[in-house]
Amino acid sequence: MPLPQLNVYRHDRATRAPITLAGEIGLATAPLLRGALAACLRDGIRTIDVDLTAVTFCGTDGFSAFLTASRHSADAGTSLRLHHPTPITARIIKATDSGVLLDELHTGRAPGSPRVPASAGGAP
Repeated sequence: MPLPQLNVYRHDRATRAPITLAGEIGLATAPLLRGALAACLRDGIRTIDVDLTAVTFCGTDGFSAFLTASRHSADAGTSLRLHHPTPITARIIKATDSGVLLDELHTGRAPGSPRVPASAGGAP
């Protein structure tokens, strides 16, 4: 059985960091996510936008990483928002009273999703 894989694409724009994730966020890959989010804070990023369009799985380790990063972001005066989660991921985030993480305009996926965004090597 192959190990889960997570690709992280960070595209800084001054003090804003759009991050595109592709793959699975679980026990084996959550440290990569934690590291990427912590690096944004160390680098003085003020707005972190995480695109979850190409995330196929987000387990408890992923949710924990997002919640921890959200707390650290708030302490640093930084905004962290998740965009385009799967419907189940959005429901879990809302059910755990973590809805503040979600960009309410981008919580659903269009039919035929998941798609890989162009920034992650997919079709535009």
